[in-house]
Amino acid sequence: MDADVIVVGAGLAGLVAAHELTSRGRRVLLVDQENAANLGGQAFWSFGGLFLVDSPEQRRLGVTDSFDLAWNDWQGSAGFDRTEDEDSWAVRWARAYVEWAAGEKRSWLAGHGITFLPTVGWAERGDLRAGGHGNSVPRFHIAWGTGTGVVEPFVHHARQAARDGLLTFRHRHRVDHLVTEGGTVRGVRGTVLAEDHSPRGVPSGREAAGEFELAAQAVIVTSGGIGADHDTVRRHWPERLGTPPAEMVTGVPAYVDGRMLGISAEAGARLVNRDRMWHYTEGLRNWDPIWPGHGIRILPGPSSMWFDALGRRLPEPYLPGYDTLGTLRHLRTADGLAGHDHSWFVLTRRIVEKEFALSGSEQNPDITAKDRAGFLRTRLLGKGAPGPVDAFLRKGADFVTAPNLEQLVDRMNGLTDEPLLDAAALRRQIEARDLQMANPYAKDAQVQGIRNARRYVGDRLGRVAAPHRILDPEAGPLIGVKLHILTRKTLGGIQTDLDSRALGADGTPVEGLYAAGEVAGFGGGGVHGYNALEGTFLGGCLFSGRAAGRAAARQTG
Repeated sequence: MDADVIVVGAGLAGLVAAHELTSRGRRVLLVDQENAANLGGQAFWSFGGLFLVDSPEQRRLGVTDSFDLAWNDWQGSAGFDRTEDEDSWAVRWARAYVEWAAGEKRSWLAGHGITFLPTVGWAERGDLRAGGHGNSVPRFHIAWGTGTGVVEPFVHHARQAARDGLLTFRHRHRVDHLVTEGGTVRGVRGTVLAEDHSPRGVPSGREAAGEFELAAQAVIVTSGGIGADHDTVRRHWPERLGTPPAEMVTGVPAYVDGRMLGISAEAGARLVNRDRMWHYTEGLRNWDPIWPGHGIRILPGPSSMWFDALGRRLPEPYLPGYDTLGTLRHLRTADGLAGHDHSWFVLTRRIVEKEFALSGSEQNPDITAKDRAGFLRTRLLGKGAPGPVDAFLRKGADFVTAPNLEQLVDRMNGLTDEPLLDAAALRRQIEARDLQMANPYAKDAQVQGIRNARRYVGDRLGRVAAPHRILDPEAGPLIGVKLHILTRKTLGGIQTDLDSRALGADGTPVEGLYAAGEVAGFGGGGVHGYNALEGTFLGGCLFSGRAAGRAAARQTG
């Protein structure tokens, strides 16, 4: 044996699994097709949001949360409807994860030095039904250091284990096959890729420089999803979401290619819930891209007005920050929209300064650097848009500004192949909404949501602009933002039991094979069901990677 356990994929789930193994004295080979600069995978680039229930941060902000409320939200969002088959383990994973989020998770993270901003975000506010999709309360806890900070302690553990002789890195090793003997996975075989010193996230070469084969008592697959492969995304695009877009921007580096899904299936693992995926509708073309088609997601507050490509205001609950996949479904199935892959925000300078945040570690340098003074100065006390947002306003290809609506619409039409927007039609819709601002109550669902958000101190201080008319000249200039669909997460994958053991077609474990992270649907082959509550992707890597590492350590003990 070359090691006790081989971990395929050096992202967050793989690093956590390796940490659990080496902490128990197991010898680990960490195999990845990218170079050492990419340790931590796509988690490094994330905003660092983590789903916690009844946390001290929530309680300090007056938020009352509980396991029962969170579990009700999770079930309403997931909509598990394959419980006798593809969801049979996913449901058990989901309950175990919510129990962890309401219990040990925060102290376990603290034990690794991970702490949180004092404010708690309210992501995925839902579909306006108590038993439906969405978070009833704010649960989006942002780690100091963003995703980079979440990855950091596990990178440190891996490097220390390497110095101690318990972990060996095999960078630029692409796994092409899982080696099986008598139905048991015993190792990996693949291609050594030519050395490549590309910076983190930049696509690397695929020139072969040799072959390899490695043996171990167990293999843990933690290789991520399919988000960078648009053809695969379209191939699995579900009918319920309408026609797949012809054009999308990409929210993950090019190496997120989904290769290990098919390779694991060839070794006997069962793939489930392939039609479940998570893509955002608020994507921007990055003016300073790192990988091909690099897209950035707007994390919007609730005040921007949202219009489809033809200039029709989106109906509730398809409001900014409410129902990601519901909005995606509407934009892909509503009359006249099949041939259009974009939508629009219309807002004011006052809204963009208060409400716009951009997802990603590189778009939040103050939080990524754990600069608490800078965060306070920029986010809570500062005037104007945060630096990264201001850069998109000035340099981004999807932003236009104007002193009045007619000029704005003219410039918005300039961003499309043909002029689809009518200024008079937009004016009627915006003026109708503006009339709702005269009182502290209203019949408009979005205006109700704005006022509801302002009752939460975390939103009022740093996330939601004071209610005002879009056409108020004192709040201007007006801003139009062209929004693209941004690929991100695979919600299905390798079906696993609660020990992260990969299951075969007959429901029994494939001996010697484990899976964790996105390749396993973050646990069980689809822990989120049809909808995520946000802050659950990094957490799913942590939870399933931990389970895989602990179980493989027991097997190899």
